[in-house]
Amino acid sequence: MSADLIGVMAGLWLIAALVSLFTRQHRFSRVVIALGCLSGVLACLLALPEAMEGQSLDIALASQEVNFVLAPAALWLLGFGLVPAGIACWLGTPIGRRSGVWSAGAAFSLLGALGVFGLQDCMSMLVAWEVMSLGGALLLAGEHIDDDDGKPVLFMLALLEVGAVALLFALLLLAHAAGSTAFGNLETASVKVAGPLAWTAGLALLIGFGAKLGLMPFYEWFPRAYGAGSGATGAIFSGVVLNAAYFALSRSWNSWLGMGADGDIAFGLGIVAIALGVLSAILAILFAFQQDDWRALLSYSSAENASVAVAMLGVTALCRSDQLNQLAGLAWTVALLHLAGHSLSKGALFLTADGIYASGETYDIVPRGWIKRAGFLFGLGAVFAGMSLASVPPQAGFVSEWYVFQTVFQGFHLSAFIGRLALVLAGAGLALAAAVSLATFVKLIGLGLLGTGDVDYERPVPRRYSVAVGVLGLCVLAVAVGAPLWLNALATGAQAIFNANSPQAMVAGWLLVPLTDKFAFISPSKLIIVMPLLSLLPLALLWAVARRFPVRRTSVWYGGMKGGRDAVTTPLTFSNAMRTFYSFIYQPTMSTEREHELREYFIKRLVFSHDVTDLFDRHLFGPAAHWVEWCAEKLRALQSGNLNFYLALIGGLLIAILALTLR
Repeated sequence: MSADLIGVMAGLWLIAALVSLFTRQHRFSRVVIALGCLSGVLACLLALPEAMEGQSLDIALASQEVNFVLAPAALWLLGFGLVPAGIACWLGTPIGRRSGVWSAGAAFSLLGALGVFGLQDCMSMLVAWEVMSLGGALLLAGEHIDDDDGKPVLFMLALLEVGAVALLFALLLLAHAAGSTAFGNLETASVKVAGPLAWTAGLALLIGFGAKLGLMPFYEWFPRAYGAGSGATGAIFSGVVLNAAYFALSRSWNSWLGMGADGDIAFGLGIVAIALGVLSAILAILFAFQQDDWRALLSYSSAENASVAVAMLGVTALCRSDQLNQLAGLAWTVALLHLAGHSLSKGALFLTADGIYASGETYDIVPRGWIKRAGFLFGLGAVFAGMSLASVPPQAGFVSEWYVFQTVFQGFHLSAFIGRLALVLAGAGLALAAAVSLATFVKLIGLGLLGTGDVDYERPVPRRYSVAVGVLGLCVLAVAVGAPLWLNALATGAQAIFNANSPQAMVAGWLLVPLTDKFAFISPSKLIIVMPLLSLLPLALLWAVARRFPVRRTSVWYGGMKGGRDAVTTPLTFSNAMRTFYSFIYQPTMSTEREHELREYFIKRLVFSHDVTDLFDRHLFGPAAHWVEWCAEKLRALQSGNLNFYLALIGGLLIAILALTLR
């Protein structure tokens, strides 16, 4: 049954892609994509906790039969990613100028992600990976493209192709060692992968998949590409596409590199993944805090959450190096739980941004009282999603973040001092990232959704966005409250990889525990009951105080004048203290331009601009681009059109060929 539903899903997406490209039935194609997503979610629910039965596609690529199987982890990540993706496709993009291209891009992205999740050989998986990247480019190309907006798309594709080359290199190395491109043979031959081969392949896989996950330095394409599209595109990127990239990285590291047999390889690669993941998370969330655009802020946050998952993959490898399979299974499960909650939360906030744009035609973070305008359901979903990404109880993000810290706190089980030290430092780094993340989403919700709302707009926030955001927000809460039930869905996957029952050991009745309730425990299921009851006390005190001391409202001090809206907190004032404290990272820039009227004493216009420096753009991508331009300038002579130059060049080549052959 589940295999049939997956087939229906893929068929609907293919039909939608063809309809989008060759007809004008764009609304129909979006509905078909959404129905395909619904079919996929049902398939995942029916198949878990077991893997989906394998299917042969009756085709061959590079002399290798193409098979399709969805493991439990793939079903988990695909199912949670399809929920916001399906809703985003149903709503469409509010800034789409070429809706057909956007719908085709959505279909190709989802088809490519499905291939990455399920295809079982190197060549077909690489094709699916490229289709997923092509779909992302089409998504952005189908939206509101200005004259300069093609550059972010090209920048994204350039960095993704760097990752694709690294990925191709790693797969060729592993396939040569196994004598086959089939993943099953790669897993069987993993015991042969050791020493420099394992190191080279492991690092290349980390670079290849990390390009789409947003590990440094690749995260710098996130705000540019996401900022060139709508929230609907961001929901697809941060949901099913990002989940597919992480699943592929996790599968390759845990199954193809022989980590279970070679403790040194597992230990070394684990340290690298932890260091890279933690540093990427810190940098990404620091830059997210400085953004004034919904899409850019949320894109950096996506990179931060993916980096946390990669750090957990490093912890998994570190634990496997000491044969601590239960702890390895714990870290593996925590990463999947973290990405599940992230998919729903990020989808809700990206659609919140689209709702704001549909009302005010801006993605800027400005306090204009959007919750007041959109209604209770819109505010409820957005606040729940923001709480989750800020790790505030009892949301899904709080559960996964709590598990992350409980996992690294158990570093004392490791035998090597370096491993224990790495987990201590990782805990400190992740704590910093979590603190900045809290401040980031306080800024986003406080400044992006609240405010006086005294500016009139022609259009209210469309009700369809309120419903979509509210549903996703409630799903975020359901993931946390129902975690004792959902975690069992990963039991078969953990047993197959680690021979451990870690997901089952993470639940004790209504309690969530890190393998044992003697270490620590929480219960979101009980919190959702107790917290409303506890809130009755402060509400009663507030009611009593309000009756005796009524609220008196007055204007804020604004230099002795009536400030009004000019005195409100702005994104710059909120984040400037952090920008100043971490100026060695941000390297802020400020400029003031004055336009004068008649004489310099009479200022007609004052323009103040501020920004932070993209570290890798200045020190890595910029110099690389200048080097390419320099080479192109020097090689421009080859296009001079001078016939004598071309004849001389041909003559020189002939002499060189004769010299080589006559030696």
